[in-house]
Amino acid sequence: MFDKLRDLRRHLGDRSDWPDEVNVHPLERAASLAGAVGCFALAAVRRTWGSIPVLALGGALLHRAVTGHSLLYARLKVSTAHGVRGPSASVPHHQGVKLVHTLTVRQPPERVYRFWRELDNLPRFMHHLESVTVLDERRSRWRVRGPADISVSWDAEIINDVPGELIAWRSLEGAEVPNAGSVRFERGVGGHTTRITVNLEYHPPAGVIGNMISSALGANPEKQIESDLQRFKELLETNVPHADAPQRGRLRDVRDLETARQVLQLDDLTKN
Repeated sequence: MFDKLRDLRRHLGDRSDWPDEVNVHPLERAASLAGAVGCFALAAVRRTWGSIPVLALGGALLHRAVTGHSLLYARLKVSTAHGVRGPSASVPHHQGVKLVHTLTVRQPPERVYRFWRELDNLPRFMHHLESVTVLDERRSRWRVRGPADISVSWDAEIINDVPGELIAWRSLEGAEVPNAGSVRFERGVGGHTTRITVNLEYHPPAGVIGNMISSALGANPEKQIESDLQRFKELLETNVPHADAPQRGRLRDVRDLETARQVLQLDDLTKN
């Protein structure tokens, strides 16, 4: 039993790709789990009718730990999910466009993670991105260019970074296009492939900016993301961009090709 509880506690780590309903910080969830175990242990020792309220409290604490959701927090419209009071995500609940896509890349998770973590690589395969400028270790500036050379940019921050496993980010307050996302890297059979799951959520505003974002993503955002990730897959597996890759990235891809090859060769030498 305690082994399962320890596994559950590890599962309740600082996961910033939890859905919007999560409004309890991981440390609070761990404390709730400990409280639930204490209540159940006390009830097991007493075994009286008076233990029923203790069991009920333990059940409530266990629910809070497992789901990460507090009804009181929800009614007060507060959240500690990311360590601060206030909204836990950049996108208003049930108001954004949510996209999820999964694919497998024939590279180990360490390499795939490392390529994605270099955020200025993203425009090389994301068609709607013009540039990503790294500001510091966690913050970056994203720019999208739409029709008639109209561009929009916003600042984002990485809210969870587990090397080789997970990257999660969200736009900062005041972004013209509130958005959040995560990419998870799971090792495949044999350790030479990586299963990637990408979650994106954005809330396009009304007016010119909203129309521009819609135009940039096309009539079918799911298909656009699928195409972007297919380019990502081919770039990682062959170091050659897909034929439909954005023109603005072609020259950079050619210049970076030798550098990418050197990085892969260095990885091989390090392992050997």
